[in-house]
Amino acid sequence: AVEVARALVASWDVLVVRKLGAPFNPEFAIGAVGEGDVVVLHPEAVSASGVSDATVQHMIAEQRQEIAERVRRFRGGRAMPEVAQRTVIVVDDGAATGATASAAVAVLRSLGAGRIVVALPVGARDTVARLRTEADDVICLEEPEWFHAVGQFYEDFTPTTDADVLALIDKRSGLAGAAVASAIADEVSIPVASGLALPGHVTVPAGAIGIVAFAHGSGSSRHSPRNQWVARVLNDVGIGTLLFDLLTEDEAADRRNVFDIPFLAARLTAAKRWLTSDPRTSTLPIAYFGASTGAAAALVAAAQDPRGVRAVVSRGGRPDLAGDWLPRVLCPTLLIVGGEDRQVLDLNRLAQEQLTCHNDLVVVPGATHLFEEPGTLQRAADLAAAWFAEHLTTVEAGVAACA
Repeated sequence: AVEVARALVASWDVLVVRKLGAPFNPEFAIGAVGEGDVVVLHPEAVSASGVSDATVQHMIAEQRQEIAERVRRFRGGRAMPEVAQRTVIVVDDGAATGATASAAVAVLRSLGAGRIVVALPVGARDTVARLRTEADDVICLEEPEWFHAVGQFYEDFTPTTDADVLALIDKRSGLAGAAVASAIADEVSIPVASGLALPGHVTVPAGAIGIVAFAHGSGSSRHSPRNQWVARVLNDVGIGTLLFDLLTEDEAADRRNVFDIPFLAARLTAAKRWLTSDPRTSTLPIAYFGASTGAAAALVAAAQDPRGVRAVVSRGGRPDLAGDWLPRVLCPTLLIVGGEDRQVLDLNRLAQEQLTCHNDLVVVPGATHLFEEPGTLQRAADLAAAWFAEHLTTVEAGVAACA
C-alpha cells in the first residue's frame, strides 16, 4: 500500500481489519471484522468449517478488542483520515475468500467514500468476481485457475508485523515533519507592471515536483479559504503553490476588472515570469489553478504564453470566457464542476468542445458553485492534486514543441 501511495503521490493510512480464521486453518477466513463494528461473514465458509454460532460470536468479540487495541497502537488517538467523497484504494496482499477486503470495503462505504478500488496482486477468480460487485473497481494482476491460499504465490510470505507497520508510520511522520521543517513558506511581492507589485504567498515543500499559481475569481484574494484549502492539499503531496492577488483593492472595487479576462491573464503571466526568475521556484515546472473567472484567465495565459506551463485545472470555472483562446491551449486541462451548478456545467461542456488539448471534465455530485457541501471541496482538491501530479512530471508533445 505504501508503494502504491508513493507511485500515485497520495496519502496513506492503516485501515484495521481482522480476519476470522477457521480453527483448523487460521489462514482460511470465514469472515472478518473491521473498524466501526463492521462484520462480514461468508456463510459457506462458516458452514464448511463446522464452527458454531456461539463460537463465531466469541471470535467476533475477541477481534473487536484486538481492533480497538491496534487502532490505538497505530493511530495513537489520531482520527482516521476523512474519506467522504474521496477515492480510496484498498491494498491487500491477495484474496482467497476476500473476507478482509470485503470488510474494508464495508467500512469505507459506511464512512461515505466516493469511490472504492480494491488492488490485489493475486486473487481467486470467484472471490475477485464477488469483490467487483462490492467495490467500484478491482485491480487484480493474477487470477489463477487453481487457488489454495495466498501464500502459495509468494517466495517469502513472512507476516507483516505490527513493528513493520509502525516503522512505516514513523518514517512517514518523520518525512512529513522534515518536509514541513524544510519547506519554503514566504510572503512575496509579485511585480506586474511598472511601479506596481501585488502581494502573494509562496509555499514550496521539500522535494517539490512543481508549483501551481492560483488565479482566483470574482474579486476574491489570496486569502480565499477555498483556494487555501486546495493549496494545502497540493502542498501535502509535494506540490508548491503561489497564492497572490490578481487585483489591487482599488481595481477589485471596479467589477469590470473582475471580468476583464485579458487583464487577469496578463497578471497571471507576470506571476509566471516571477516564478521562473526567483531562485526559490525557478527550477520547478509550472501549472495553473483557476476558479470562476480566474479559470478563463488561466486558460488564456496558458494559450498566450505556453512555455513551461504543464497543466491547467479549473474548479467551478468559467472557461467559456476564454473565448477564441480555447482551441490554442496546449497543456492538459481538467475542468471540475459541481453537479448542482447546472448553468456553469453547461458552459463548461460547451468550452470543452472547443479544447483541442488533452482534457477531461469531472462532475462532483452534490456540489454547488462554491463547493460548500461536505466533502465536495476535498474531492475537487484531490482531483486537482492527481492531475497536477501526473502532468507536472510529464512534458506533453504539444508543450515540448513550443518550448
